[in-house]
Amino acid sequence: MSQIDPTYSSLRPLDDSSSAQREHVAVMKLMQVYPDVMPKKMHSPIRGKVGEYIRQAIVTVLIFAAFFVIMNWGAIMQNVSWEISKFTGKTDQANALYTLVEEKKPVAQEPLPLVKTATQSNAQIPNLGMAVAPPDTRLIIPRINRNVPVINVTTESLITKDWTKLEAEMQEALRFGVIHYPGTARPGQQGNVVITGHSSYLPWDPGRFKDVFAVLHDVRESDKILLYYNQQQYIYEVTSIRKVWPSELEVLKPSTENKLTLITCTPIGTNLKRLIVEAKLIKIQS
Repeated sequence: MSQIDPTYSSLRPLDDSSSAQREHVAVMKLMQVYPDVMPKKMHSPIRGKVGEYIRQAIVTVLIFAAFFVIMNWGAIMQNVSWEISKFTGKTDQANALYTLVEEKKPVAQEPLPLVKTATQSNAQIPNLGMAVAPPDTRLIIPRINRNVPVINVTTESLITKDWTKLEAEMQEALRFGVIHYPGTARPGQQGNVVITGHSSYLPWDPGRFKDVFAVLHDVRESDKILLYYNQQQYIYEVTSIRKVWPSELEVLKPSTENKLTLITCTPIGTNLKRLIVEAKLIKIQS
């Protein structure tokens, strides 16, 4: 004869079910008898674990985002400030750089009238609008308001294929400006003049140019870029802006045309890809 299980309030053989089954039936009975005491919704252990994993992932992402912002604060603020200046139209200094690439209209020459005194003669001398070239090699990009020195790196490590030393020399030179990539053409020579610079770098690293190309992505096709070399002005016109993988080294190859190639890392704070700005030489003037 079956025994009565007082917990279940039903006839049930006590020896027919496992302990786990009895506990499950007991919970179900209690939920029916005392609906206000038991929780409305029972969460499974799997669902609880998934929720915990999601919370941990969110915290990890927030920590990474905060670390990324701190490490690239200078470059990020440059982009924010630049976007604000574009929105408000406050790009006066950039507009001043544009005057360097504007076509100069010839001034009409007229004979000066005869005068009687030296004072009158001096008053007739007009202000001389002579262009003054910087003594160093310098890159000027009016669109993004950049006027930076170009540092040369010797080709010794390149010739001996000492890549570790070459990388160290380039990183050292990048503290003082952008660098002319060793082994590529120089301004005035036929070929590909390659210049590279940081878009962002370690905040504790010395130097003022660790994020000099932070807004290089804002350059547009047909923009003018100036390069001063040996006190001559080389004017280039941007022909393409693209992104490539670091393994795509054809951007460094010689060219049969006179062109300028600017290289920096992208996106900011990573070395995932390279931003490439290519420009053709359109004018040389002393």
